[in-house]
Amino acid sequence: MECQKIINFGNQLLRRKNVDCTREDSRLSRCLNTFDLVALGVGSTLGAGVYVLAGAVARENAGPAIVISFLIAALASVLAGLCYGEFGARVPKTGSAYLYSYVTVGELWAFITGWNLILSYVIGTSSVARAWSATFDEIIGQHIEKFCKKYMTMDAPGVLAKYPDVFAVVIIIILTGLLIFGVKESALVNKVFTCINILVLGFVMVSGFVKGSIKNWQLTEQDIYNTSHSIYGDNQTQEEKLYGVGGFMPYGWKGVLSGAATCFYAFVGFDCIATTGEEVKNPQKAIPIGIVASLLICFVAYFGVSAALTLMMPYYQLDTNSPLPNAFKYVGWDGANYAVAVGSLCALSTSLLGSMFPMPRIIYAMAEDGLLFKFLAKVNEKRKTPIIATVTSGAVAAVMAFLFDLKDLVDLMSIGTLLAYSLVAACVLVLRYQPEQPNLAYQMARTTEETDNNESVSTSESQAGFLPEEEEKCSLKAILCPPNSDPSKFSGSVVNVSTFIIGFLIVGSCILTALEPSILIKAVWIIAAILVVVVSFIIWKQPESKTKLSFKVPLLPLLPVVSIFVNVYLMMQLDLGTWIRFAVWMLIGFIIYFTYGIWHSVEATYAASADAERNTDAGSDSCK
Repeated sequence: MECQKIINFGNQLLRRKNVDCTREDSRLSRCLNTFDLVALGVGSTLGAGVYVLAGAVARENAGPAIVISFLIAALASVLAGLCYGEFGARVPKTGSAYLYSYVTVGELWAFITGWNLILSYVIGTSSVARAWSATFDEIIGQHIEKFCKKYMTMDAPGVLAKYPDVFAVVIIIILTGLLIFGVKESALVNKVFTCINILVLGFVMVSGFVKGSIKNWQLTEQDIYNTSHSIYGDNQTQEEKLYGVGGFMPYGWKGVLSGAATCFYAFVGFDCIATTGEEVKNPQKAIPIGIVASLLICFVAYFGVSAALTLMMPYYQLDTNSPLPNAFKYVGWDGANYAVAVGSLCALSTSLLGSMFPMPRIIYAMAEDGLLFKFLAKVNEKRKTPIIATVTSGAVAAVMAFLFDLKDLVDLMSIGTLLAYSLVAACVLVLRYQPEQPNLAYQMARTTEETDNNESVSTSESQAGFLPEEEEKCSLKAILCPPNSDPSKFSGSVVNVSTFIIGFLIVGSCILTALEPSILIKAVWIIAAILVVVVSFIIWKQPESKTKLSFKVPLLPLLPVVSIFVNVYLMMQLDLGTWIRFAVWMLIGFIIYFTYGIWHSVEATYAASADAERNTDAGSDSCK
């Protein structure tokens, strides 16, 4: 009896959401097109980092080879983007990684994902609002900071900011009002600011290639020594340590890869596109195109700006805080700083809107499913926006921006986002090899352009999958040479177990590397890599689902496995303090879930009604 209770409780935690994609009704307004999504993705991803990050990475990590760092980071981000694209085509509903986890790996994992996405977006909004305030204050001569420090100082170092940022709160309130007013109006403002930002970055790239010199990519050790010996005297070892050995790749491949890990975070933000599933006119095509196109545009911008910077001046002389104004001053174009200032404010505005836009939609989706408080799912009937969720998320972000400096909390954004990326990649891997079932309506999502012939073929295939199948016996032959060309329960279970093993091996190896990098760990890495390859081969041998989708991730299972590895490895590079703060946030979330969410879940209501019907049918049969 006790065992049955434990099994039932486990089933509650892992119950999955059934989504009917054939229904077109939505409480939100379907008014966005593909261009709107591309602008949203570019605006959210191509934030102020492009004006700062390139200088810091080029000077301290990669030198001119920063262009290769951005290429590697872009490829790693595209892996995650492709996985989001397939789910956007498969489950065109509001919820992003939260919803994708819910339909694939179960309710508890979905709640963990959604709860961490909320944290990421709240901290992202607050930190970008403070950055907008600081940038504007810098342009006008730091009058706001001087006034606040004089009259509104908060004496709580390590806990609160030096002064409350009233201007950041005003910015958040304005954008919250814009989001409440309507999604179409928000998208229009975002497009205007994104276009200005792109124009400014285009100007920076052209300027760099006109005023730059290829000699700055061919510097020698002697050039570095001649320029900087006045600082370090004749201590050549110190200079080599600081500035590398010159050339295109002064810090070697180690520096390029280190720079790529930093540059990866520059591409975080495209996932906001996946939260628009119920506000896009043709989500099954628009979401995949929007994600891939926005990542491509962002890569070109980052690549071009970093190349322009390192061509305009030697990499070791770049300013890590404001590299673009410093570079224009170096080539004698001081007036270009005004264009850079306008571009950075526009970039911060779109980045702020990109953080604020998906936050209420994740809250709305979780409240709609009963995992968060139901009143948060209220939608304004006139504007078709989640009004309570928008106001609540804006208020929390405003309070955090008002009181906290947030420097110590920014890494928490990375954990939440990388965890979501990892789960989405795992979900794609699992779902592609599962047998089709009548109750999994979300697998039947198709584009309207498919011909009737294709639909009839797919329908007959699906119906064949619904017929009772013979029980397969577990054997090495059945695992390596499945007898069926269509997925079965057995082949689906093989993929589920294999995915778990791959995840365990990757997480275990990354944890050991973070704790104790040594020769022994290298041996563990080799063994783990061999096992991952073997298990991936087993997954590859299993039959794939033949469900027709407008977009599918290529090269399965390779791309999702590599994506999981990249994301987990980057998570393990974060410090202990970040993980402790993450644990505290998760504790708060688990209290909400186990005291409210698990009992008010919509899926729990469906399960209870289904059980009641079965009991009624059983009772009537016994009466007969």
